[in-house]
Amino acid sequence: MAEPVLIMVAPNGARRTKKDHPALPVSIAETARCAAECFATGAGAIHAHIRDEHGRHVLDPEGYKDLIAAIGREAGPDLAVQITTEAVGRYTPAQQRSLVNAVHPDAVSIAIREMLPDPEPYSEACDFYAWCRLEQIGVQHILYDLGDLERLLALRTSGALPDGPTAILMVLGRYADEHTSNPAELMAFAARLHEAGDADLIGMVCAFGKGERAALATALGLGLHARVGFENSIVDPHGRPIASNSISVAQVAGIAEVLGRSRVEGHRALEILGRTGHPSAAQ
Repeated sequence: MAEPVLIMVAPNGARRTKKDHPALPVSIAETARCAAECFATGAGAIHAHIRDEHGRHVLDPEGYKDLIAAIGREAGPDLAVQITTEAVGRYTPAQQRSLVNAVHPDAVSIAIREMLPDPEPYSEACDFYAWCRLEQIGVQHILYDLGDLERLLALRTSGALPDGPTAILMVLGRYADEHTSNPAELMAFAARLHEAGDADLIGMVCAFGKGERAALATALGLGLHARVGFENSIVDPHGRPIASNSISVAQVAGIAEVLGRSRVEGHRALEILGRTGHPSAAQ
């Protein structure tokens, strides 16, 4: 039997605006409604960003708390919520850690290259990762290329990251230069993961541009989990605009169904996003 799959929606991100797509959710109310729509079409988790009054990405603890509460009201308790610490060139590692300390979310995404930039002292970041594990905050490590993967593997070998299940998000393509994704990028990641033989790594994939569907279909076929949504692509494989995030989720859920992979949500979704420990202790 095929392994169940977590489909996580990333409905807005840090950079796009309604000028890019009028259906992009920006406000807390819009994002919460979008979360409910995507849960209904197959998402088991949401990767959440918030914006300030000018529509700019911001790491604001109170804003995140308001968003988490609004998503809970709109979508219910079984949609896992992951916040982001994305720096967008403005936030330091210390500010990212402070956000997580203040919000104490169920799950958070953190880029290895942002939390551990040279010459940032490793000790502070390592203590932070250990604290997240102790507090049962699921950490998903963002990997933008094979260099990031090599760094993560080295950190695990050295003991700088906690032992046990470790969630990773492999990013294919990028915003810059309209660099769209393709399955070949994923195969390079997959080959290195196979070589490493680290059974504790829990892999998820997101993919930019009109190559998103092909890349995610490949990921699902390889037994990986998928992140989909307007943060990464607002167009279909033919370059035509997609009407809504929920349509993107439904299409990926349809691929998973064909592959016999059932839906994951709730506590199991949080485990795939890096949270360990008994679920009842984390509530």
